[in-house]
Amino acid sequence: MDDILVARVMTSDPITVTADTYVEPAANKLLDNGVGSLIVVDDDGNLEGILTTTDFVKIVAASKPKAETKVERYMSTDVTTASAQDSIAEAAEKMIDHGIHHLPVVDDEEGVIGIVSTTDLAAYISGLQTKKAR
Repeated sequence: MDDILVARVMTSDPITVTADTYVEPAANKLLDNGVGSLIVVDDDGNLEGILTTTDFVKIVAASKPKAETKVERYMSTDVTTASAQDSIAEAAEKMIDHGIHHLPVVDDEEGVIGIVSTTDLAAYISGLQTKKAR
């Protein structure tokens, strides 16, 4: 799997918000798009952070999911990323090493270009298993 690149399995055009987005519309974006994370970007599309469903558990636990609460209060800013040219084995290793399920894919010139999740990797592996069984 060292020869399969992240670009092949990543979701292009990930769902994004800015750090000053309020948590209620951010939560609606997660639900409306059926995703488990939102990439937080600046006005130029550069990565600032990530907000995941796990972060929303923290928001609810803190009992402060008010409309005035901004994403920046709960987003993770020390974000582990991948390049589209990384192998999926490298991406999986980063996810395991850091205990994460969502890996933004960034490009030095274009900013955020995609996201790889554990679901993406499992779907790819599942497809391989199905083809092998035939």
